[in-house]
Amino acid sequence: MTFLENPVYVLGVLCLMVVLSIYAAKTKVGSKVGAALLVILFTALLANLKFIPSASNSIALYDGVFTYLAPLSIFYLLLGVNLQSIKKAGAPMIILFLLGSLATVFGILISWFLLTPQTVLGDDAAIIAGMLTGTYTGGSVNFNAIALEYGFQEKGILYAGTIAVDNVVTTLWIIVTLAIPAVLRTFWKDKKVQAVKIKSETNENDALDLHSLMWLAFLGIGCFFLSDLIKQLLPKVPFILTLSTLGILLAQLPFVAKLKGSHSLGLYLVYLFLAVIGAYCELSAVIELKEVGLTLLGFTAFAVFLHGIFTILLGSLAYRDWEMISIVSQANIGGGTTAIALAESFHRKELVLPAILVGTLGNAVGTYLGFLVVGIL
Repeated sequence: MTFLENPVYVLGVLCLMVVLSIYAAKTKVGSKVGAALLVILFTALLANLKFIPSASNSIALYDGVFTYLAPLSIFYLLLGVNLQSIKKAGAPMIILFLLGSLATVFGILISWFLLTPQTVLGDDAAIIAGMLTGTYTGGSVNFNAIALEYGFQEKGILYAGTIAVDNVVTTLWIIVTLAIPAVLRTFWKDKKVQAVKIKSETNENDALDLHSLMWLAFLGIGCFFLSDLIKQLLPKVPFILTLSTLGILLAQLPFVAKLKGSHSLGLYLVYLFLAVIGAYCELSAVIELKEVGLTLLGFTAFAVFLHGIFTILLGSLAYRDWEMISIVSQANIGGGTTAIALAESFHRKELVLPAILVGTLGNAVGTYLGFLVVGIL
């Protein structure tokens, strides 16, 4: 074993890439790409320059990250899902969000049958469809949960390509949702719906302390073991689905909800996971992504377009508030962060926190819908 394959050295390099990507994401150019994609690009560069092992000469450390750290990252991020607070978003936002989630499923399925991506992507197509359903309902937590269950993360180039396509489509959808209210009002007047006014419950001081760390470590390891045990007893029940469910249930307990740093811990583990994904990206396989990339882009863009059509049509039957519909659609496709930006742009301050809360609802149901789509296909 050379020093380049030493797990301590490789882990140190991965941690350094996470540091660099987070700092780079704060720059003007880097903010447009995002830390998630940057950490993939940085480690991919190092792997192709042979500074760290890649997919063709993978080491046990990479398998450990896939097997243990990645599922735990999802578990810790889901500890922030507060189902009680979701209802405070008000009936209009919740109903519209659920309609948007349903529109995502319809969009993926119709895009599948019309564009037949499976002819190019093969058996991976159904998994990708499930991953996209998850991320366009909740976010990257759901995207990675489905990828992990099927070992899709080990297909470095294809996985990174799917993330890149997701980022492009999400960015374009921000522009579309910004324009939706102005365009629709030219021929169909809307009526603003008053959302429930609520105070922010976000904990600004999320610094990880020793008390929280010891409990988070115990809960994560304990639930991992329990999920693995259930998987052995019930092989047909996805491991990651069990672990996600345990995370959501624990998040409802006041004691667990008060623990600090679960989001930061989960996010850091996600970045380490993505760093390994980058290491799996070898340039020798990039040429294969040309046709695959176009297929991915077409399938994803058409599915999101259909989501938008269905969301507008279904939303207009329930609440004809184009701005609220746009914000909810953005919460589906881009997540709570971009939904907040949209609410601010529309000067709808009362929709900022509801946007966060329905985004949390998406985190809770996205994985389930993703597995449902994989099962259907």
